[in-house]
Amino acid sequence: MSQMMEKSTESPSEDRASFKSNGSIKSDEKLSTDGGTKLGRLRSFRKSIQHATQKSPLSSVKGSKVTSKSDTPTNESDSAASPPPPSPSLSTGSPATPLKNNQKKEDDEADASFRISKPLTRSKTDPGTSKFTNSFMKRGASIRRSLKMVTKKDTDKVSTKSISEASVEEDMEEKEEEEVLREEIEDCYVLPSIPLTPLSVMEINKLIETGELEEAHLNLLALRQEFQQQPESCSDDSAMELATREKDLNLLYGTMRKKFSDIVCDPLSDKNKNLLLQMARVIQEEEKRLSEPGGLKDSWMEAWRESVSAGVQVKVQSVHLDRVEQNSAWLAVHLGLLGKVIVEDLENVKQELRWSYPPSFKVFSTYVRGYNRVVAQHLKKLEQQVTELKDFYGLLDWIINKYKSERIMGSLSLQPDIQDESTDLQLEENFLKQVKEKYCRRMQEELRMIQGRVIELENEEVWKDGKAPKKEDNFPISSFPIDILTSVKSFVLNSIKLDAQLEKKVVSSCLEELKQFPNGFEKAFSQHCTSHQPLWTEYRITYINSFTSLKKHMEEYKETCKDGVNGFQKAVDSLIDKLVRDLEDQFKEDVKSYLRRMMTRKWLTNDEDFDQLYSRTKLLSQHCSLMMPPQAKAFASKLHYHVVIEYIGQLMKSNYSCKNRKHEKAATKIRHQWNKLSDLFEDMKSNNEWLYHVGDDLSNIIGQKNTSDIKNHLQPVIENYPDFSKKHLVAVLYFRGLIRGHEHQLILRRLTALKREGNIASSDRNQVLFSNMQVTVNTNCLSNFPYSCFSFLMPDN
Repeated sequence: MSQMMEKSTESPSEDRASFKSNGSIKSDEKLSTDGGTKLGRLRSFRKSIQHATQKSPLSSVKGSKVTSKSDTPTNESDSAASPPPPSPSLSTGSPATPLKNNQKKEDDEADASFRISKPLTRSKTDPGTSKFTNSFMKRGASIRRSLKMVTKKDTDKVSTKSISEASVEEDMEEKEEEEVLREEIEDCYVLPSIPLTPLSVMEINKLIETGELEEAHLNLLALRQEFQQQPESCSDDSAMELATREKDLNLLYGTMRKKFSDIVCDPLSDKNKNLLLQMARVIQEEEKRLSEPGGLKDSWMEAWRESVSAGVQVKVQSVHLDRVEQNSAWLAVHLGLLGKVIVEDLENVKQELRWSYPPSFKVFSTYVRGYNRVVAQHLKKLEQQVTELKDFYGLLDWIINKYKSERIMGSLSLQPDIQDESTDLQLEENFLKQVKEKYCRRMQEELRMIQGRVIELENEEVWKDGKAPKKEDNFPISSFPIDILTSVKSFVLNSIKLDAQLEKKVVSSCLEELKQFPNGFEKAFSQHCTSHQPLWTEYRITYINSFTSLKKHMEEYKETCKDGVNGFQKAVDSLIDKLVRDLEDQFKEDVKSYLRRMMTRKWLTNDEDFDQLYSRTKLLSQHCSLMMPPQAKAFASKLHYHVVIEYIGQLMKSNYSCKNRKHEKAATKIRHQWNKLSDLFEDMKSNNEWLYHVGDDLSNIIGQKNTSDIKNHLQPVIENYPDFSKKHLVAVLYFRGLIRGHEHQLILRRLTALKREGNIASSDRNQVLFSNMQVTVNTNCLSNFPYSCFSFLMPDN
């Protein structure tokens, strides 16, 4: 025996013994005789091992040889004081050698199946080690004395360091042992012997309620066997007994199902955690016997999955949820807490729960699928309470982005197991589409409210007190385009974060709503600002600029939604045209009376009317300089054309005829005034450069001293203005004072010849000037002419 113990001390791997009561050993030996040590029994046996003695900190370091702490002579007496504990594997009368071989074989088998090696030290009172210990102590003391290197202080340091290292390594070994144990549950399961006579229904029910699931199930199977073996006789008593037994089986199985559901709903409680494996074995066994009579017809595994989902639902419903009126951020808070609960629960499943089931249950996968389904149902209920745009966005963002992100299902703590799982929420068909549509509709409502607030703000800050508009880069412009653009930009960028396909829908919705804005703005502006307001013109120029800027910036969405942008631009153009038309009408009304008095007797001697015309045109030039380039040019060009038509048109009305060589003075005055007006429109950057020549061309005809020279000055006016006809020439000659005579006829014939040659054509058929002038023929001066002389005035000519 002493020799065996010495060998055991020299080999630490052989010294890792397990202590158990003799009664347990006998029961194991009995199981071995009945059919070999079962893996499940061996696992329970190993898991229930308790350290019989406290380890020595210095001797528990992994890989070191197990030695006694008896390094000093004082410990030798202690070593001999206590008798050795009984060997856990040695029967009375068994020889030492077979014991060693059997023990080694048992350890090898245990290591092969569990891979657990927990070093245990022998008691320092074990007499089997005294001989070896005394010899080793003497040699150690001799070496220390000869080297004189170890002091008591050094010993304390070494001892402290060894204790610390041993403690750390012990913790590591326990963790390793725990990990190894978690891997040990396997699908193989050997059903214990079914009792020949089952317990009563009440007793079986009691076993189920108290958690004795394995024993309850064995008795259930025994009861089921009796039911299956009972012959179906024709007597009423037998049939009634058979029906009663079937009813009992259904009730007991139903109770067990309910018990399982309770366990699964709270699996990590101290009461339920130890029942999980028993429950799993029952489920496995019942799945095998599903087709046999006497049991439940539906799948136990499927019922377990439903219980998992029910447990998940309880978890989800337990997450705190404020009422909408209590907290404006109710949804954001709830979804944040929900994500945290999901991660924590799946962490528990991954780290704890799944090790209590056989691998075939795929526990982690089942819980992930459960959350995918239950959370989707929960979100549908939440959506019915959502009314605000931010909450619609938060809901979509959580569904599309956050649920799969590293915050929840993609959490690092769930890796790598989650990589093989589908993390798609099991949403109802079209649910996400409906939420997106509601989001877009609510966004349109929000944009409509923004437009209303913009108009209210404009009234409060500008119209109400008649304040001058603010300027940006020397152009008066309102701030509302920035407000509108910022809102739309925010909506679009948020939609891109949610879903690239949602972007087009959001842009389209925004543009559809914005189409109503120009008309609504114009109505409010007309209501608050009348034409009598001093800043009436400045306001219109401001909003021409503002809507021009808004239109320009919205073009960036043309690639995304071309039709929407075109529709919005059409609405904006309509408003801009109206504002421009208001300015045009105002200017035309202002200069109307002054233009009518051009080319009259008073005009020839008085510059008052022209000065008024020039003053108002100059003011128009100043206003035009406040207008942004695209609209400024178009505006200046329209009024340039109007002034030319009205100014030159006065020559066509035959209101005055110059006599006594006054035509030279008139020609000079026309040229002078024309140049002044042309300079103004040139400063306004009018696009109608082709109108600049008409004043000089007509001044040359009117100002000729000799009537015979007029024929030589007709070609320029016909080249520049092909619509200049005989009736226009007659009116010009009348203003000059040439009313009749041979020379008059020759001038008209020359015009006819030039137009007949056909070499003169306008470069742009749209450049029409004289055709838009009304010509008035003075019949008094032509009363003595024959009818044939008026043939040139007929429409066909």
